[in-house]
Amino acid sequence: MREKRISVPALSDSRRPVSGLLIPGLFAFAALALPFVLIKANILDAYTAQVITLGGINAILAISVNTITGITGQLSLGQAGFMAIGAYSCISFTLDLGLPLPLAILMAGLLAALAGFFIAFPVLKLSGDYLAIVTLGFGEIIRVILTNLRNITGGANGRRFTVIAMLQSDLSFLTVTAFLIFLVILLRNFLRSTYGRAILAVREDEIAANASGISVFRYKMAGFVIASFIAGTGGCLYAMVIGFVKPDVASFTKSIDYLIYVVLGGMGSMTGAILAAYVLTCLQEFLRFLQDYRLVIYPLILIFVMLFRPQGLLGAKELSFAALCRRFGRSAGTKGGEGEPL
Repeated sequence: MREKRISVPALSDSRRPVSGLLIPGLFAFAALALPFVLIKANILDAYTAQVITLGGINAILAISVNTITGITGQLSLGQAGFMAIGAYSCISFTLDLGLPLPLAILMAGLLAALAGFFIAFPVLKLSGDYLAIVTLGFGEIIRVILTNLRNITGGANGRRFTVIAMLQSDLSFLTVTAFLIFLVILLRNFLRSTYGRAILAVREDEIAANASGISVFRYKMAGFVIASFIAGTGGCLYAMVIGFVKPDVASFTKSIDYLIYVVLGGMGSMTGAILAAYVLTCLQEFLRFLQDYRLVIYPLILIFVMLFRPQGLLGAKELSFAALCRRFGRSAGTKGGEGEPL
């Protein structure tokens, strides 16, 4: 006698669309609202608030590097140059042209993306160490140009950005963190789209992607331009929070710092890069009481991580709050019985 099978939808599947949106939204709201309230109530002083805000800016720049290095699969050492283009462009658009600040940020990001397009067109024909060397040279060229354009950039002394009152600790934190959350949402949805999956296919195997009809050069170009736009907007936020920009922000050491965040967090993991950016930024500031010895502790941490966790803190995985809550719910539901969910 044939058994009649009745398919019953799993309870976790019915909850998944709700928890997949609600739980990350709650965590994002808590990450945005809780520190803002603490800063507003003076529980967190202005110095601590600025350190956390700088961590958010470094996280944005780390996402920029991760977009081209971890997601597109190309090694770039010139992202600090795009950050400097965005920072100085935002100041010029606001102070010299009188544009509103949101429009100035958008225009500065587009200008950095345009610079990324013109750089990527000849550069992306290279790969590996050659691409890294060329992008490194681009960053140094930007630094030298900014140093010599004294009428626009102020030369080696830099230029101040004093047109807005957003340099207050609570508003600067709110702006940077909100932009970071918005950026993560956009990139996560982009990577799940057809274009994002094509970029991931190019990263995994260029020959197989090309054989499947994917234009390798076009999607490399798209990843490079997106990363340049993110770096440009990160430079705008840096100019707003610090209120002062020097050509040294385009230096080689800055690009290496952002690359370290990505390597420590995990290549291809946005949440890993964000976590590493916040941890290392706060660590650098909170170890200042050690004076010059903190410059020894910082690289020692990196050495130990590379020895015992070479793939980074999260590897290529993403931290999902919804998945953690579902796993916690399943483990709580299977306690004490025969393994049946409650």
